[in-house]
Amino acid sequence: MNIAFLDLQTMGNVSNLHLLERFGNVAYYAVTKPDERLKRLENVDIAITSKVIIDREIIDACPQLKLICVAATGTNNVDVEYANSKGITVKNVVNYSTESVAQVTVSMILSLVNQINYYDNYVKSGGYTHSDMFTHYGPAFYQLNGKRAGIIGLGNIGKRVARLLEAFGMEIVYYSTSGKNNNNDYLRLELDELLITSDIVSIHSPLNEQTKNLVHKGNLQLMKPSAFLINAGRGGIINELDLTEAIDNELIAGGGLDVFEYEPIREESPILKCKYPERLVLTPHIAWASIEARELLIEKIAENIGLFAASKS
Repeated sequence: MNIAFLDLQTMGNVSNLHLLERFGNVAYYAVTKPDERLKRLENVDIAITSKVIIDREIIDACPQLKLICVAATGTNNVDVEYANSKGITVKNVVNYSTESVAQVTVSMILSLVNQINYYDNYVKSGGYTHSDMFTHYGPAFYQLNGKRAGIIGLGNIGKRVARLLEAFGMEIVYYSTSGKNNNNDYLRLELDELLITSDIVSIHSPLNEQTKNLVHKGNLQLMKPSAFLINAGRGGIINELDLTEAIDNELIAGGGLDVFEYEPIREESPILKCKYPERLVLTPHIAWASIEARELLIEKIAENIGLFAASKS
């Protein structure tokens, strides 16, 4: 079979691409622009895409296409219904980044709560060298033990974050964005109550009609002034201007964002103009991308191709 990986750049440097090559000739493209899609998918049986859009136009122009492998969980870049109507199978990948996202989420929480950036800079800038005291009382920090963590979106990642925070002695509550998730391990709350009562709020839900602009000016002001807000779900769930204003006005203590409404983040983003940048931890959508997660993603793509090939043999 002829296989085209349309945006290999999204995988970074991984060592197990040979797993894909067991199934045929693989053409690797670092990036595929919209006007390059058709040429690169000519005579291709299997397309692998992370972000490249495969829509009706491309599907109609590529009748030989048999399988579309999405190198992600979300399939919004593929017209799945139309592909299926044309006899094209679409396969995504799930549960490859749970540990990675949970680890980065907890890292953000610990960095913010413990004021790590401030104290690290205090030592490196020479402040500690010239101190006459063995310790330095800068910004106060508190223990997680006995505090409440509110998880928005208790899927696989949300549950893993919950378990890790439980290890610090935190009480876990959650809000179901779909309204269908009932987990007997934790107390389910409505969103407002979760925001009012939580010391840490961590978002792990998809972006959809129910979650777009879910956290905004109206409910940010419900949060504790000492609370931190983390988003490792999807950009667009938090209104970024409202979050910036909430931090600037000290309505909340700070936030950690791995995802943004526009990615890469735009120069004019309000987040980059926050009055208190030290109260923010910002990472460029890397929470999912540990080397283990990316290699597991390739493994699962290879599994999807193998299962598809076996079904056709």
